[in-house]
Amino acid sequence: MGPTPRAARALVLLAGFYLLGLFLLAALAAADWAAAVHTPGPFALKVFIVSAVLALPIVRGMFMLRTPPYEDVPGVRVDESREPRLWQTVRDIAQQVGTRAPDEILLTGDVNAAVSEDSRLLGLAGGTRRLRIGLPLMTGLSESGLRAVLAHEMGHYGNADTRLAAISERGRVHVLRTVAHFEERAGAKVSKERARQEKKAAAAVAKGRKAKEVDTTGTGVTYRAMARLYTAYGKFYLRATLSGSRRAEFAADVAAARIAGRDATSSALREIPVIDAAHDFYLNCYATLGVDAGLLPPPGEFLGGFRHLLAARHEELDALRGELPTEPVSPYDSHPPIAERVARIEALPDDGRASDPVRPSLSLLADADRSFAAVEETVLTPAALGLRRLDWPELVHAAMSVQTERSAQRFGALALGTAAGEDTSPRGTDDGGGTPGHGADADGTPGHGADARPGADADADRTSRPEADPEGDGAGAATLGALLDAIDAGALWRIAERLPRSAEAAAAHGRAAREFARPQLRAGLSQLVSAEYLRQGRARWQLSWAESAALELPYGHADELPAALEAAVADRPDTGPLRALLEPVAAPETSTPAQAPSPGPTA
Repeated sequence: MGPTPRAARALVLLAGFYLLGLFLLAALAAADWAAAVHTPGPFALKVFIVSAVLALPIVRGMFMLRTPPYEDVPGVRVDESREPRLWQTVRDIAQQVGTRAPDEILLTGDVNAAVSEDSRLLGLAGGTRRLRIGLPLMTGLSESGLRAVLAHEMGHYGNADTRLAAISERGRVHVLRTVAHFEERAGAKVSKERARQEKKAAAAVAKGRKAKEVDTTGTGVTYRAMARLYTAYGKFYLRATLSGSRRAEFAADVAAARIAGRDATSSALREIPVIDAAHDFYLNCYATLGVDAGLLPPPGEFLGGFRHLLAARHEELDALRGELPTEPVSPYDSHPPIAERVARIEALPDDGRASDPVRPSLSLLADADRSFAAVEETVLTPAALGLRRLDWPELVHAAMSVQTERSAQRFGALALGTAAGEDTSPRGTDDGGGTPGHGADADGTPGHGADARPGADADADRTSRPEADPEGDGAGAATLGALLDAIDAGALWRIAERLPRSAEAAAAHGRAAREFARPQLRAGLSQLVSAEYLRQGRARWQLSWAESAALELPYGHADELPAALEAAVADRPDTGPLRALLEPVAAPETSTPAQAPSPGPTA
């Protein structure tokens, strides 16, 4: 469907909204006329009032013509003097598509590329064009892949999708706004009626009478009926306009294949969901790892560190590339499923242009590190920008040390009965290292984080320094010592009863109950031991981009600690081996890192 038929359809759908409003206003006017002619004065007055109240949201929806302004996405606008190669690439692709190049290019911090246009006269006249390119997307794509993405976006310009979107968007806004007005009035009426009935019931109780049950079933029914009419039209409107959006995506894909090549376009479409999943993993497990400790990576590395993850985990990412995501199909989707888009592109005839993944798309930037740092300044909140910056190895050690200490103290308080027991104790088994992976607290629960992510509000007041003991200096060592003393005194299984248990574990007795509790006790004790090693300065968390962080223990302890933990939670507990390992030595040596018992999440 060409631009003219699509514009006509969009105008008809938009006109349908106004026709519905006029029909409802006419119906209300007819009701007013009938009431004035055929009913007594007081009843007619009520009808007039109800009609006026119902007509107000309709009129507001019809005549509040302003649509939401252009959303100012956080990012950095770059001109041609700053990024000449990127601008030249975009202009070349726009010329090949046969459309006008964008007027602005904005580098953003998300895995996305998008175009917009400030069209005028309901999209009949063009306006300022903007292209948004996410640096994380460029980080994961090759130059040929980025060219395919840019050709897709220029295809939207060439097909007039951005101009015609103004008409469809206006209709969606008007329908949703009108429904919201009716729902708001219905909710207010229900609240008022509920308050009236509750006041009446309270007065009845005060006089010793039985109060009636509050019932607002029929309240606001007229408003809701009007809202349902607009909701039904809104669903029809969305189905019609979004089906056009999906067809526009297919057409833009074809334009990308024509300009960048079939294989490059297919490869880019396959790569985008992989980059998106990897970037979410990176943000959760690396970039925001130190937020709870008041820490962030060096300037530019909050976004730029994604490069290290992609380079180190290429085997995992290769496995993801072979499986396209399965997405539920809905008539309200604005984009077709990736698998369907890839299938359509790969069904095109071979054009003899193989995808070239060698050169990274970041090479189109004059200074990628400077761009990462500049965009980071716009996507992080002021509170996040005020956090302390550390290099990656120091950040991982400091942040994981804080998490380990906090997890150990929670378990210790729970085990010794010194705090209200919530389900924060370690789960699962532990082979001795007790090392949490990236993206999880030391107790295995997902933890840090998202406060420093773009648009979030990082609360710097709640953060602590990585060197601090959350319970006070020496409190961690005292907790571990008290727990070992309690075990020596024969209280191990009484301690186990304080820990959260499943229904099956709670019903077990004797040896079965001990077997249920033993892994949890061992894991919790391991956290306390890890925290004590860190407190003594005899262990260090080691950064790894390819797998979970590992706790490097003193020489030989990685081999001896599992047996010592097993002895401490055996049927006849013996804490001697554990106490011997924890005895400080004058000049500790280090061995290879002890691997995490349960690796952190993978991309």
